[in-house]
Amino acid sequence: YPAPGTGMVVCDREGRILAVGRGIFELTGFSEQDLLGANVVDGLGLNGFADDRNPAKLALEWGVRRLDEKLEVRTRAGLRKPVTGDFFPAYDDDGGLLVALTPRA
Repeated sequence: YPAPGTGMVVCDREGRILAVGRGIFELTGFSEQDLLGANVVDGLGLNGFADDRNPAKLALEWGVRRLDEKLEVRTRAGLRKPVTGDFFPAYDDDGGLLVALTPRA
């Protein structure tokens, strides 16, 4: 891990983006400056889940990993790309979330 082409996103306990890895730019066309402070789901235009099944929200609220989520990400150009999302909550006092997005064919 990570798989080739995987983009990493680090979020605070509210799901706001604190940092992104190079793979996010390559996957979406968004730079770190474009995304800093945005909610991870809104900022990356993630969809493909029912409103009550938001994987970032569930991982943060319940402290559980959400693996192999089949999602779509919105690129800077407005295109939709299929991705697999893995959501890892932090288990320390700061909380937070690590998100890994891997392109799917």
